[in-house]
Amino acid sequence: MAESDDKWSGRFDRAKGKAREYFGKLTDDDVEQAKGKRENMLGKIQEKYGETKETAEQWLAEFEHKYLNSDDESDEPR
Repeated sequence: MAESDDKWSGRFDRAKGKAREYFGKLTDDDVEQAKGKRENMLGKIQEKYGETKETAEQWLAEFEHKYLNSDDESDEPR
């Protein structure tokens, strides 16, 4: 279940750089335009990668687990 946009936004704001690295096809502008909203970020991932919402959701969940829910610093860019 998705958490509130406010809570997600606060945590995501601290991890913008990691999002840019993890989702290599996203530009700094793409990440900024998402405005810390999860649904906006899903849309950007779908748009840049040409993937389904389900795939984008899976990728974003993996990113959240890795960078928003833990201290694991290993990354495998997309």
